[in-house]
Amino acid sequence: MKKLLTLVSLLVVASLALTACGGSGSSASDLLGAIQERGYIMVSSDPNYEPASFLNTSGTRPADTKCPEGALTTAEMQGFDVDVAKAIGDSLSVETCFPTPSWDAITAGNWADQWDVSVGSMTITVERQAVLDFSVPYYGTPAIVAVPTDSTAASLDDLAGQALCVGASTTYETWLNGGDLGPSIAVFSPAPAGITVVSLPTDQECAQALSRGEFAGYVTASTVVDSNIADGLEVKYLGDAVFTEVLAAAFDRSSSLDTTSLRTAVDELFTAMHGDGRLTALSEQWFGTDLTQVSQ
Repeated sequence: MKKLLTLVSLLVVASLALTACGGSGSSASDLLGAIQERGYIMVSSDPNYEPASFLNTSGTRPADTKCPEGALTTAEMQGFDVDVAKAIGDSLSVETCFPTPSWDAITAGNWADQWDVSVGSMTITVERQAVLDFSVPYYGTPAIVAVPTDSTAASLDDLAGQALCVGASTTYETWLNGGDLGPSIAVFSPAPAGITVVSLPTDQECAQALSRGEFAGYVTASTVVDSNIADGLEVKYLGDAVFTEVLAAAFDRSSSLDTTSLRTAVDELFTAMHGDGRLTALSEQWFGTDLTQVSQ
């Protein structure tokens, strides 16, 4: 799975590079104008992050889609982040398209105009703010350590000296490595002592690889663990949340076109969706609870 998803991401990025979504061939003076001119917005997404974003295996790509080859359509994707991204496209009267680059490429910035915005449950951190701009938050999640249901570990201390899995370039990886998560994240527990960090391209791949016995558990959002349990994976929470995250849409600070008006439009939309209950409804639909009550 790891090699397959990595190859898919590389192929998608290579394909999208041929149809870069920045200023090339556009008369627009900013990114919002370019998006409205072409009729679609490119929103980076993870096709393996259920229930926030994942493939709709019964969906069929519309014949009349404006989405470039290599980018998925709203018919081919589903989940909370997908619906939030679609709301952005609808508010701009354009089609929403989903390129699927790797998470480390998204968080690194310097997107080379290959996508316009990330709506991928990204935590706002000081390190990321050096290369990315963020919208107002649209929801938040507790970070959980999950272990097999037959694990004898009763606390984080019981995992000392063992291996734990995380998605690469995530806040979970930073926490396991003892890094600084910044002022926007409330940390409740330090990582177990002397652990070995196993990094895979996505959080879900940790869950999917757990049965191989290469690590004692994995760290991810509570929503991912809940989804794994609902899908029949024999895992459980190991205690309470270890930290909480505030999640927002992200924009590349190195974009060739100014992103200010696009960020303003997304901020206004998210604020309206908080106010009228649309975000709450989507959260309850996909997560079974309201995770949208975060500081804005």
